[in-house]
Amino acid sequence: MEERTSEGWGEGQNAGPDGSSGERPASTLPERAADTTPENPWPLHVLSRKLKEHIERSPQVWIEGQVIEMNRRGQTAYLTLRDVDAEISLPASAWGTVMARLREPVQRGSRVVALVKPEMWLKTGRLNMAVRDMRPVGLGDLLARIENLRQALGGEGLFSESRKKPLPLLPHRIGLITGRDSDAKKDVLRNAALRWPAVAFEIREVAVQGVNAVSEVMAALRELDSHQDVDVIVIARGGGSLEDLLPFSNEALVRAVSDARTPVVSAIGHEADRPILDDVADLRASTPTDAAKRIVPDVAEELLRVRQCRDRIDRQVRLFVERESERLASIRSRPVLAAPQTMVQGRHEELERLRVRSHAAVSGAVVRAADAVAHLRAQVRALSPQQTLDRGYSVVQILDGPAAAVVRSPGDAPAGTALRVRLARGTIAAHSDGELPDITHRGDQTAPAQKGPSHE
Repeated sequence: MEERTSEGWGEGQNAGPDGSSGERPASTLPERAADTTPENPWPLHVLSRKLKEHIERSPQVWIEGQVIEMNRRGQTAYLTLRDVDAEISLPASAWGTVMARLREPVQRGSRVVALVKPEMWLKTGRLNMAVRDMRPVGLGDLLARIENLRQALGGEGLFSESRKKPLPLLPHRIGLITGRDSDAKKDVLRNAALRWPAVAFEIREVAVQGVNAVSEVMAALRELDSHQDVDVIVIARGGGSLEDLLPFSNEALVRAVSDARTPVVSAIGHEADRPILDDVADLRASTPTDAAKRIVPDVAEELLRVRQCRDRIDRQVRLFVERESERLASIRSRPVLAAPQTMVQGRHEELERLRVRSHAAVSGAVVRAADAVAHLRAQVRALSPQQTLDRGYSVVQILDGPAAAVVRSPGDAPAGTALRVRLARGTIAAHSDGELPDITHRGDQTAPAQKGPSHE
């Protein structure tokens, strides 16, 4: 609709506003607006006609707005329509037949949808919206529109509990978005200070109804959301009519609250018709006073809880000390602690018995081992060659033969053989005289010894 073309802008129009011929012929006028110069300009009526032709080529369109001015002059109503969310307005005019078809009378402040056709009044150069049809937007239409938007946003998951952020236990600084010098602001500040006197606020006073409400609330929300010290944001308003609360069901504002990093509390204070802001906020308070009670704890209640906890701790500590004292007294009354030397004496006696038993066992083992050694010594001595020599025997060895060659028979030592005789004590030298008769089996054991080698 706003596209501008150069068609027709260069057509020669040499007729004046009164129908008389212009001062310059049409052939001398520039064909296009871009070709005009200070030396060769367009007459004003040429520009006006071109604008009128261009504007009236625009199609008719349905628009929504609020009637802020309305004057009736004869059969024509002259209106000023303003956008419901922005500070933009346009003049409009409606014939009496259009106004007569209305189901409900329209007055200042009414919200309407209208079928308009842009037109330009040539003489004044004024843009006007010619109203071809108009319908008031009733409360039922507004509620249905809000409900449709609520369902659409809910389908996107904006109201899900998983998206809601928990409020801090004790916020150090609270961001408050409210009306200028409003009762809602006073309620929040007064009740929060009564509950927790040390709480601090970062206040942004904005329009909470009208066309500027959405933009100002969103700007304040962005500012407080970026504030490093703000722990929670409260959007408060003290109720109002459905039309007054429409900004808090605006889709742009609802999405801005959903995207905020700081927890947001909605305290609109309207129970009959809840705005969509209540659904998307992290916490909904029924009134600004309720919001103050829910975002800060009550210092009196907290002190009472502290005293109760301290009493419980003191009681538990006392009971614990008493139980342990009784247990310690019971342990100390036992015989082992009443006469601790008894336990040591018993262990000493037992150790002494074990020591005696060990000494006796070791002594007996030593005695038995000594007897065994003496017995073995006697056996060894009885079997030793020295014992045999002590009984009167001797060992005869050949002196010049192989070392330690023992004479075992007379043939080993023929006559003249040099001999060595080992006795029990010492040795003697001897010579063999040859073999003698065997007298070992004679009865006379006292016969003088014969000369000859010993057989032992």
